Amino acid sequence: MDQLLAMRVFCRVVETGAFRRAADVLDMPKATVSKLVSDLEAHLSVRLLNRTTRSVQATSEGAAYYERASIWLRELDDIDSVFSGATVRPRGRLTVDVSAWVASAVLIPALPHFRDEYPEIQFELSVSDRTIHLVRDNVDCVIRGGELADQAMIGRSLGRSKWLTAASPAYLDRYGIPQHPEDLSRGHALVHYHLASNGRPTPFRFEQDGREVSVSGSSYLSVNESNAHLAAAISGLGVIQSFEWKLRPAIARGELAPILSDWARPDYPFHVLYPSNRFMNMRLRVFIDWLVRTFAELDQPI
Repeated sequence: MDQLLAMRVFCRVVETGAFRRAADVLDMPKATVSKLVSDLEAHLSVRLLNRTTRSVQATSEGAAYYERASIWLRELDDIDSVFSGATVRPRGRLTVDVSAWVASAVLIPALPHFRDEYPEIQFELSVSDRTIHLVRDNVDCVIRGGELADQAMIGRSLGRSKWLTAASPAYLDRYGIPQHPEDLSRGHALVHYHLASNGRPTPFRFEQDGREVSVSGSSYLSVNESNAHLAAAISGLGVIQSFEWKLRPAIARGELAPILSDWARPDYPFHVLYPSNRFMNMRLRVFIDWLVRTFAELDQPI
């Protein structure tokens, strides 16, 4: 038995959820895929997969084996790519976790350009606004906003965005334009963004001439996903506070109007993070370099 090949085949069966789909991806007969997995089970003296006519699922032992084998195979590919030098183009799979807004408004629209440059790199995007554990969730990198807090992560800056407070023109026509942050607590509705990690709504913060003001206000709607947060403000459900990169297209289209522009708060940083104990392979390196260039194009004022 070619144990290395059997391990690769087993991992692909787990990832695709079916022997036939794995066979198609690997471009080999289904019977060969099935035999290699059976040989691997016999070698390990353990059942790795539960097979039915409709699905294939990893056993508890199979899930544990997949977790370790997939990491080892990825590291093996990384070693090969380094010592292949410049004669081999970056290739393989990248697993990237990204917030909903960054995925839909920044990353996915720009990916065709990356694909043209590096066609042999495939992506698996995990799209959510929740905090994940990069090592446990087996993610290559994550794109997030905010200050760096986890010392186990290595971060590369993607730039900083200004904060804006805004509302739809229809909302402002109906409720008036606030002249001071404290006006938001009187007769205005705020669209709060609450963190998925703790469920707490983030207050609106303002700074001017060394003075800081924090406003909670009343909220008709609170959301924990960035695209829904933006859509709620465009729909006239209330005032939103978010980073300028996110609000810029809606403002340019006239769907939102900035308010309280004389009040500011520190710019919002964005980073791409990856585990400090993970080898920086070639495909991750070129992807991060490309991300820096892509985000630099956002760094322009309205």
